[in-house]
This record gives sequence, C-alpha cells and structure tokens, in this order.
Amino acid sequence: MEQGAELFFKGLRQEMEPALGDLQGLVSQFGPAMQSFIEEMGPALAELAGEIQDWSAYEAPEILPNGDIIIRKKPPQGPQNVPEETEDVPEGSTDI
Repeated sequence: MEQGAELFFKGLRQEMEPALGDLQGLVSQFGPAMQSFIEEMGPALAELAGEIQDWSAYEAPEILPNGDIIIRKKPPQGPQNVPEETEDVPEGSTDI
C-alpha cells in the first residue's frame, strides 16, 4: 500500500511539474510589481476590507480611462421598504 501511495505521488509530481514551472515564471514576471503594489496599497486595502461587510453586494471593480478604479454597489434586489407617505399636519391639530 505504501509503495502504491509513493507511485501515485510520484506520478502526480511529474504531471504537475510543467504547471509549477509556468507558475514560477509568472511569479518571477509579476512578483516585483505585486510586491510594490502591496507595499503601497496594502494598508488602504486592509482598511477598505474592514469597512466592507459583504463583498457580494458590490460589482466588479472598473478601471476608467483616466486610471481611476471604481467599485459600485449592486442595485438592490426585490421590493424595498418604502415608508408610507404621510400628509404634513400642523402640530396641535386633530384629525376628525
């Protein structure tokens, strides 16, 4: 049984080796840029993450032509709680 497990994991390593090599290439390509981004934006992103309770309530971020990034709230789903309209009645008056 132990030999079977060893063969299984050896085969798995051999199958995953090309994918891991590609991943290492991506890390070396994007690593420095990501490190710089995290150093500069990390504290602001941590603060933002603390403010947002439910990420599913927001649309995907959008990058504007000027480089600004906006995150919009999704439109509300279903019926909304709309307060009933009341007439303005002067104080001290009585409804008969």
